[in-house]
Amino acid sequence: MQLKSIELHGYRNYDSLQLSIGSGVNIFIGPNAQGKTNLLEAIHVLALTKSHRTSKDRELIGWNASQARIRAELERRYGNVTLELQISAQGKKAKLNGLEQRKLSGFVGSLNVVLFAPEDLDIVKGAPGVRRRFMDMEIGQVHPGYLYDLQQYQKVLQQRNNYLKATDSSKASPELLEVWNEQLASYGVKMMQKRKNFIHHLQKWAEKIHEGITAGSEHLEVVYKPSFAAEAAGESQDDSSLFQQFMIKLTQGREQEFRRGMTMTGPHRDDLTFTINGKDVQSFGSQGQQRTAALSLKLAELELMREEIGEYPILLLDDVLSELDQTRQTQLIETFQSRVQTFITTTGLESVNMSRLRDAAVFHVRNGALMQ
Repeated sequence: MQLKSIELHGYRNYDSLQLSIGSGVNIFIGPNAQGKTNLLEAIHVLALTKSHRTSKDRELIGWNASQARIRAELERRYGNVTLELQISAQGKKAKLNGLEQRKLSGFVGSLNVVLFAPEDLDIVKGAPGVRRRFMDMEIGQVHPGYLYDLQQYQKVLQQRNNYLKATDSSKASPELLEVWNEQLASYGVKMMQKRKNFIHHLQKWAEKIHEGITAGSEHLEVVYKPSFAAEAAGESQDDSSLFQQFMIKLTQGREQEFRRGMTMTGPHRDDLTFTINGKDVQSFGSQGQQRTAALSLKLAELELMREEIGEYPILLLDDVLSELDQTRQTQLIETFQSRVQTFITTTGLESVNMSRLRDAAVFHVRNGALMQ
């Protein structure tokens, strides 16, 4: 998979940009607040129709623009693809090979990316919400149907929570709660099964990569922790069995949920745990171990996506090389070199081990303009 060119119009601080892109490593260098990250973000938005930096689409539109437009030519193993995404106050419109897509979920997956940014260290040491977002974004790229289930789940969850907050438990309608419970469990089970399967396969790659980085001295384990008992998401659980357990948990927690005004069971409360040699990395790991675990996870994503879609995704490294020591940086560079089209942002080349890079294209970014 390879981006051949990208155009930005009215996107953040880019009034207009047309860029032809090399097949290997592309480095964007310049001071902070000049537009380096904006360019990588635009590629990410084109892939997922969402930013990794903000949930407010208005922030993606330039000050003097009424809409933002991202257009790219993409080469995939089955042929060339033209992607276009327009963002305005009225919402988003996506075109695939010139044809407008009725649903954004039909557009997601046309371009696959793996983003590694400094904040991704929070996947290991941050709050559970960061890890849930990680799972949602990565699963959604290779299984677009997951995004539909996620959106429907979130709608039902919000309706149910609003009811729990506004209603006294003694006056609640059992029939209405039953409808929401069934909808929540139906969409939630699909999400849980996808998450379990994703982490199961990601673990295999992350374990192997982590052992390579640490010369075999450390064993990394990534475990999916659903919101209710771990055995409920075990290998033998089918959708029907998991649905019944979900419904039981919702019924059992009824009084507590009314007291707290929120739904206490479901994928919105899932988490991941990371252990190295049996010890919890979030609580007891050193900063180096946490960074290595995060790096292993991102490199595992590359391999898992290749396994799922038959080709490597595009790798976006946003100001992350300076965060890694020579050993981890070398491992990262040697992994993507000659195999993965890569975009790197940095404030200076001194933070990049250039001796490891071959034929990298370097672009200087200043105030929304690029010079090679």
